[in-house]
Amino acid sequence: MNIFEEKKIKVADAVLALDLDGTLTNSKKQVTENTKAAIAGFIDAGGTVVLASGRPTFGVMPVAKILELDKKGGYILSYNGGCFLDCKNNEQLFMKELTHEYLPILEKQANEFGINLMTYNGDKAYALDIDEQYYMLEITINHFIRVKANPLTPQITFPIIKCLMTADGDYLAKVEKEMKKYWEGKLNIVRSEPYFLEVTEVGIDKASTLTGMVKKLGKSVDNLICCGDGFNDLSMIKAAGIGVAMSNAQDRVREAADYITKSNDEDGIVNVIEKLFEWEK
Repeated sequence: MNIFEEKKIKVADAVLALDLDGTLTNSKKQVTENTKAAIAGFIDAGGTVVLASGRPTFGVMPVAKILELDKKGGYILSYNGGCFLDCKNNEQLFMKELTHEYLPILEKQANEFGINLMTYNGDKAYALDIDEQYYMLEITINHFIRVKANPLTPQITFPIIKCLMTADGDYLAKVEKEMKKYWEGKLNIVRSEPYFLEVTEVGIDKASTLTGMVKKLGKSVDNLICCGDGFNDLSMIKAAGIGVAMSNAQDRVREAADYITKSNDEDGIVNVIEKLFEWEK
């Protein structure tokens, strides 16, 4: 039996949490017209949409506006769970800052590992190396202003929610293991992409923020459908009533999912929304 028929989540009760890169957007970082129309139909039928991304809020906002969440209603989970925003009211419902005293240690570790370190403030991305290829990828995706900060710590006088370490994926996998061991119980360390290592306060990930906020909004976690492709989507896919992996997802993500939809280049989110509507017919 199809998981959507087994669970039988009514569209009007459903909360659809969507990762952005590799999930909602295609390889060109675009939301297709088919996907946009399907999400509009889902919202019009009473469904709730949450854009759940590792991106900073500034980088998620343009996608939220494309989907007209500021008019139709919807939410943004950004910084990998560090923030939760009501798009219609532009009200921040949750925020968890990263302990500022950890930043000098993170910078020291980045230098020892020979990798890049960055953080954010509004439309600016501060980094040790602003020419590094993965930093350039991050600012291109999110349209940040480049700010060189080497050393980083003295320039970061503002609150920080997330830091990002960047390097080649194979090497960063080794760094991830060392970082998790060192920061156990203090920071949450997870890769969103092979070359992006996300650093947030302990207990902060997509699942913890999402499930907590879903309950505060008066919704049931049993009716939560989470769609993703990356390592940082694992937590919410496992916590969801229905966990959905894109066919282009990392192996571990597909293995953890209840359902595998089409790829992000094949309007995989449209397929999920269609499945929700199908059993109600």
